[in-house]
Amino acid sequence: MSTPTSTVTGCGSSACHCANTPTQAAAPTAFVNGIALHEPGQQPDLHALRELAYSELLRQHAVMRGLLPRHKALMAPELGESERKIIESMVDEEVLTPQPTEEEGKRYYEAHKQQFLVGQALHVRHILFAVTPGVNVHALTVYAEKALLELSHKGVHADRFTQLASELSNCPSSAQGGDLGWIGPDDCAPELANELFNQKHSQWGMGVHPRLMHTRFGFHIIDVLNRRAGKQPVYEEVHERITALLTMQSRARALHQYMSLLVGESLVEGVDLEGADSPLVQ
Repeated sequence: MSTPTSTVTGCGSSACHCANTPTQAAAPTAFVNGIALHEPGQQPDLHALRELAYSELLRQHAVMRGLLPRHKALMAPELGESERKIIESMVDEEVLTPQPTEEEGKRYYEAHKQQFLVGQALHVRHILFAVTPGVNVHALTVYAEKALLELSHKGVHADRFTQLASELSNCPSSAQGGDLGWIGPDDCAPELANELFNQKHSQWGMGVHPRLMHTRFGFHIIDVLNRRAGKQPVYEEVHERITALLTMQSRARALHQYMSLLVGESLVEGVDLEGADSPLVQ
């Protein structure tokens, strides 16, 4: 009588594929000075995790200064409105924001005159080659470059742009041959506004732009049909605007250095934060 062979094929047997399936490792818990930022096994996205870390760094700093009571648990507490206001006041007190000088304001104005033009506008038409999930970007680029090359030829028929826009463009303006009408810097994607209005070389002239323009939507062939030059205000007219902009940039740099110092003085585990040992902004 032969020994019967096992016919068990369920989970746990040698024939079960589950036995060969690697188990996914649990996400490591992130800590700031031994205080957990989230429950074990949770996996916040990187942005949320960094926000939790920075919030806990500030809370612990406020505790060290005696502004908030000590927290006895090993899990970072959720901050209430009163705690947040105390922390905001602490940061306002500790972070010194250097004010821009008149000379810095004038230098910025001279370097960025184009962005202060008032009333500038372009009559533009375009062909959009949209970059969508799964698209072969290289092939799409080659396709768009081929269309641009055709439209750049001196002998191209005047109606060819309208025809290609109707056939190829992924923008609703394709129904009007790609015509967007008159647009200003605030009427288009920031990437286009920067290229068409804010660059020193943006006065390249009328007609089809010599290269593809890349924005968050995809690749664009741009044709400028007409231009309104706009008025260049003098420095005194935009002085307050420039001062506010430079102050905001200065504040951002000071806050970044402040948080970098806190990171450098702390033990941060499970999340990558940029640290620094340099002194606080003077």
